[in-house]
Amino acid sequence: MSARWIWGVVALLGALSVVSLLMVWRTDQRSASLEQELVRRQQDSAGQSNEARLLAKQAQQGTSEMAAKVALLEARLAEVAVQRTQLEELIQSLSRSRDENLLVDVEAAIRVALQQTAITGSAEPLVATLRQSDERLARYAQPRLEGVRRAIARDLDRVKAVSVTDISSLSIKLDEAVRMVDELPLLSVAEPRREAGKPAGAASARPASAPSDGGAAAWAGRATDLWSAASERVWSEVKSLVRVSRIDHPDAMLLAPEQSFFLRENLKLRLLNARLALLSRQFDTAQSDLLVAQAALARYFDRSAKRTMLAAELVKQVLGQARLVTVPRPDDTLAALTAAGAGR
Repeated sequence: MSARWIWGVVALLGALSVVSLLMVWRTDQRSASLEQELVRRQQDSAGQSNEARLLAKQAQQGTSEMAAKVALLEARLAEVAVQRTQLEELIQSLSRSRDENLLVDVEAAIRVALQQTAITGSAEPLVATLRQSDERLARYAQPRLEGVRRAIARDLDRVKAVSVTDISSLSIKLDEAVRMVDELPLLSVAEPRREAGKPAGAASARPASAPSDGGAAAWAGRATDLWSAASERVWSEVKSLVRVSRIDHPDAMLLAPEQSFFLRENLKLRLLNARLALLSRQFDTAQSDLLVAQAALARYFDRSAKRTMLAAELVKQVLGQARLVTVPRPDDTLAALTAAGAGR
């Protein structure tokens, strides 16, 4: 029993030893595999760690670059904002300068038109300039320019309401009067006149009755008619030699025939001087020359003649219309331009 027991114990111990050896071998194998796994995982972790470091470094570099780019973008954005502000100020300045240049141009044009009106004596340059200025201002939709347009409309109505002297028509009248001077009859030169209602040749126009019977009474009547016609003709010739008229200036009858040429030329010069004075807007000089010409027409020329009456009427018309007319200044427009230029 003891031997079996011993061998049983030995077998059991052997089995246990084999089992222990198997377990130790398996444990060693497992430890080796675990060690290899740990080494592999350690190597993988080291690689991942290196890769993570590399990625972290790249991320840090990328972050630095992004920070630099963000800083650059912020600087660019600030620069763009500054440029935008400057551009807006420049646009506003250009807009203001455009309006100011427009106002300056309009004011200069109106002042030049005032000078032309003063030189020519006509309101047309000022009227045309005011209309052109109103059209220029109408193209700009600026509320600050509406006051200027209203002032231009008021001044335009005032200027157009003034009746300016028509120099061209007055010059034509003076030219016509100058042309008629050579045909005006003088008081010192006797000219035949026809009696009113009695045409020439009235005595000869009487029908002569020629009697057919040839009696003495008929011949006596015919002789009486011939004598009456001859006496009337002689009497008309005698009346043509003597003329009775009222002369206010007796010295006009003392004018020699050779002096009539100089009288007519002097009258022409007076009228031409008056015409030249009208063209140069010297109305006082024109008035004085026209008064002298009017006095000469009334003193030396026959005022009952139609041509003299017509010439005197022309001189009288020019004398009445040749006056200085003051064209009103566009003060409202100039004041409005000044106020608009000052920004009020």
